[in-house]
Amino acid sequence: MFGANFELNDLRQTRFFQDVFEEGKKQGKQEAFEEAKQKAKQEAKLEVIPHLLAFGFSIEQIAQALGLDEQVVRQAAQPKS
Repeated sequence: MFGANFELNDLRQTRFFQDVFEEGKKQGKQEAFEEAKQKAKQEAKLEVIPHLLAFGFSIEQIAQALGLDEQVVRQAAQPKS
């Protein structure tokens, strides 16, 4: 169909390849953005844990309120050395 001399460089020149490549870049950027956003949310939750403990909330209450595993809350509650 394409002949023996159709090479990768020729494929890269096709409109289909360029469209798929651009869509992949957009999707990759969106996924990276979503991942960064989730990481920032997680970090914010971890930063508030010592403050909630200071107000007298229990590990269980904090875990439930923040939607975190109790073990994660316990780790975040430990003093940093």
